[in-house]
Parts: sequence; structure tokens; C-alpha cells
Amino acid sequence: MKKIGITLAAVGRIAAPYFRSDDKLMAWGLLSAVIAIELAVVGLLVLFNRWNNTFYNALQERNLDVFTYQIGYFCVLAAIYIALKVYQLYLNQWLQIRWRRFMIERYLGEWLHQARHYQMQLLGDAADNPDQRIAEDTQLFVERTLALGVGLLGSVVSLASFVVILWGLSEAAPLHLFGQDYDIPGYLVWGALVYAILGTLLTHLIGRPLVDLNFKQQRFEADFRFNLVRARENAEQIALLHGEPAERERLGERFRHVVSNWLQIMSRTKKLTAFTASYSQAAIIFPYILVAPAYFAQKVQLGGMMQTASAFGSVQEALSFFVTAYRTLAEWQAVVARLAGFETAIDQAAGLSARPDLIQLGSGGRDGIALHGLTIDLPDHKPLLAVDRLQLRSADSTLITGPSGAGKSTLFRSIAGIWPFGAGKIEVPAGATMMMLPQRPYFPVGALDIAVSYPAAAGTFPPDQIAAAISAVGLPALAERPTEHGHWNRMLSLGEQQRLGIARALLHRPDFLFLDEATASLDEPSEAAMYQLLQERLPGTTLISIGHRSTLTAMHSRKIVMERDGDRFALRDPVGEPAFTNSN
Repeated sequence: MKKIGITLAAVGRIAAPYFRSDDKLMAWGLLSAVIAIELAVVGLLVLFNRWNNTFYNALQERNLDVFTYQIGYFCVLAAIYIALKVYQLYLNQWLQIRWRRFMIERYLGEWLHQARHYQMQLLGDAADNPDQRIAEDTQLFVERTLALGVGLLGSVVSLASFVVILWGLSEAAPLHLFGQDYDIPGYLVWGALVYAILGTLLTHLIGRPLVDLNFKQQRFEADFRFNLVRARENAEQIALLHGEPAERERLGERFRHVVSNWLQIMSRTKKLTAFTASYSQAAIIFPYILVAPAYFAQKVQLGGMMQTASAFGSVQEALSFFVTAYRTLAEWQAVVARLAGFETAIDQAAGLSARPDLIQLGSGGRDGIALHGLTIDLPDHKPLLAVDRLQLRSADSTLITGPSGAGKSTLFRSIAGIWPFGAGKIEVPAGATMMMLPQRPYFPVGALDIAVSYPAAAGTFPPDQIAAAISAVGLPALAERPTEHGHWNRMLSLGEQQRLGIARALLHRPDFLFLDEATASLDEPSEAAMYQLLQERLPGTTLISIGHRSTLTAMHSRKIVMERDGDRFALRDPVGEPAFTNSN
């Protein structure tokens, strides 16, 4: 019961935002229409139940007039029933797509808010494969929630409607055994109740493991698909290393997890299906067994027996809702758990920016970027870098060097505001713009001009300006095809990608440009040409670089070196004034 309560509470948290959103009027309207149709369908089923009595009595009595009238009456009821079911499905699907659209927009907005998606990975990415949770789990959540919710409502209303009918039929067709009548009020209702309770308990005992198995299956499937995409994205490197056998083994191992867990689902589902199928088939004959003695003793007519069987079936089906929907419930519970975990991971990442014990990014300083009492840690709290005081002056172009693993790139991430682990304060001049150029720049799949302009919206820069920037970095052939679509991270060499990264900086003209080995794949003359281009075209931009080549020193007015200092690294300025004062 506790687990069910937790699941329902999670469903409420996940579902509530849509019904409080700007689309709430349409949401409640569609939901109300779906519910109203479900209630109307139950009302029709009550009429069909009464029709059974009259129709089969007409057959028994060979009354042609009543039989003919009942055929026409049935056609009218059937036409209304079909129309209701068609529009219920249509409105249900309309509600599904609107609800799912809201959830995806909401999740994308929260996941891609500033650096939250990145920080979720730093925290361990407890919400594995967010792509699956956003793309697939939202669809399953909306679909299963509506199906189960409307189904449960229909079962409750059916139960309330047909229990009254079945109770009255229990009096009209008393329990008749061994030639004697037994006066047990509502014995047909009690029979259906006992039958459903036993079925529900046994179904739960047999199918309970399916919840965890379905949760694992979704995770294994997503992990396998993610690694397939990784192999496709890195096809060139795999081919160069002749890593196909290793990839087959690695992917095969992940698929073996899929198969192993699926076999367990198969085994458990087989047992559950065997029971539920037996249960459903036995439910067909069970009411006849109860009423047949009274029928053969001529205590009840054929119509009464058929109406009793129909009413009993409706009551038993309503009471057995959890039996028939158990597998769907297991899948739904796994989906709810995954979405709840995703929301929790988002909240944890969002909470990092509000923690006063982590790195604080604020406005201040007019001469450049100032670091005060900064300590940078790894996500597991291991110390990495300490900077008591550092001023990245706007008038200087600064080169930062040091051994691998010293925290150079992490320092850039901290200044960019995406690495919160540590303490201290970073002040950036108010209104200043920053751009980070990594060693491997990112270009979205699509038109070249949009990829180079990223993250600016399409049309921000005129076509001739984009073409001029691409030509300036030494790619005149690409400049002639700005609207060509492609996967540029796969189509271009890393050196060409780095040139396009420089072109992006030329377009955006940031106040501070951070180059994290952003020209490392270029030869030294080309690298020098790119730095000269930046200095000429962006005279108001402050350059801060990370690099290992000695030739980079001549391209910067200041050099800072990272050195080991106890349990972490520190910054030292070998020429001129110290870059900082270390209190450790």
C-alpha cells in the first residue's frame, strides 16, 4: 500500500502542472468529455443488459413481434455505442497529444535551462538516458494514465450500476441446490466479489515482479540504443582503430542484458497470462453454474438467466479491473518511477545554483573577470584547484598552461557558470558577453549558416556576413554553400571544425573569448593566422586561452602556469606580478 501511495503521489506531481497550465481549459474540457462519454457508455451497457432479458424471453416464447422490435432497438443502441466509442477515442487521443506536448516543452525547458542538463551528468546522472524519458516515457505516461484512469472510473460506475441489478436478480433467481431454495440476499453479488478478490490477490502475487522487471527493461533498452548511437557518431575513430570486434562485443554485452531481462519478463508474463486467461474463461461459465439450477427448476426464464450472466460478468469485470490491467499497471508504475526520478534529478541540479556553499557567479569588476577565494572541487568533493585572487584583465590576452588534469578546462567551466563544485566568488563585468570555444566545437545538424551562427537564431546574421566569416578563417569553398544541410561534426575534419568555431566567434563578437585548445588541430602557422585574425577583427575582445604549444606564448601578453600545490593545483604568474596569493 505504501508503494501504491508513493506512485499515486508521483502521478499527481507529474500530471498536475498540465491541468494548471495556460491550456487548462482545453485540458479539463477534453477530460470532462472523455469521462462523460465513459459514463454514457456504462449507461448503454445497462440498457444492453435489460435488452438481454427481453430478447431471450422473446426467443423462448417464440414471440416474433417482440423479437423484431428488439432487433431494431439493439441496432439503435449499437449505433449510439459505436459513435460514443469513436469520439471517446478521438477526444482521448487529442487530449494525449496536447498533454504530451506540454510535458515535453516543460521537460525540455527545465532540462535545457542554462547548464542543468550538464550538471545532472556531473551529479551522476541518476536519471539515465534523459532522451528516452522525454521522448518515450512521456508518451507512455499520458497514454497509460488516461487508459487506466478512465478504465478505473468506468469500472467503479459499472460496479455501482450492475450491483443493484445483480442484487435484484439474486432475489428473482434464488440459489437452488439439490432441489431446495436458499434465501441468501445478493448471493450473486457476493459470489462475484469473492471470485474477484481471489483473482486479484493471486494476480498480484504472480505479477508483482513485473514492476521492477519493466523498469530495468526500459533502462537496458535505452542503454543499448544510446551505445548504438555512440558507435554511429564515432564511426571514423572505430574504423581507424579497427575496433569493430570490440564494439560488437560491447554492444552484444549490453544487448545480452536486454535479452536476459526480457526472458525473465517472458517467464513471469507467461505465468500471469496463464492465470488471467484461466480466470477470464472461468468467469464466463461461473454465473451460469450459479443460476442454472434455478433455470432448470423453472424458477427463472431464459431471459433472466442471460441477463444475470451479463450483469454478473459486468460486476465481475469491474471488480477484476486490477486483474485484467495488471501488466499495464506494472508498465505504468515503472514509467511513473522513471519520470519521478527524472524530475528529482532536475530539481537536484536546479538546487545547485541556490546553494551558498558552492561557487557563486555574480556581476562586478570593471577591468575584467575577478576571482576571489575560489576553490574548485570535483563532484566527489576531491580538491582540484585553488585561486585566492585572480584578475583576468580586459587589456590583457592571457595564456593558461599546465599539466593535464590540473583543472584548466574546469576553471573555464567555472567562469562560464556551469561548474558549481567548490567555493568562492567569480565576478564578471555587468552586461559582458562570453563565448567558450572548446577543442571539439559543436555544430547542430542542419544548414551550414545556422550551424555557424549557433546559438543565435536563424536570420540573426545576414548571409554575406556569415560567408565572409567562413572565408576569413580559410574555408572559401564552404562559404559558397551556406544553405547546404549536413552533419558538420562528421563531414568536416577537426581542423575545419575549429576554423568554423573561430568564424562563430567572429560573428558573435563576445567581450571575452575563451579558447580551450580551440586551435590544437591546426598547424602552427595556421594557428598563428587564426590568432592574428581574432586580434584584428575583434579588437574589443579579451582572449583567454588554454594551450600547450610554446608558440602560443608570443600570441598573448600574459602567461599563467598551473602548478601542484599540496593536494590541489594553484596558479602562478612567472612574469610580472603574481597572479594570486595562495593562503594554503
